Amino acid sequence: MSKLSTLKEIWDFLKVRKKWWLTPIIITLLLLGILIFLTQGSAVAPFIYTLF
Repeated sequence: MSKLSTLKEIWDFLKVRKKWWLTPIIITLLLLGILIFLTQGSAVAPFIYTLF
């Protein structure tokens, strides 16, 4: 199963079940994941990890 189909399933779930309160949680988790992934090998990484 591709990542795009997973995102489409999540979107369909939110649309059908009217669980719009989950949207900010999902966006926050995605942004944190992207932030950790992008700073994994940089000198900024120790400072970001101390925030959490």
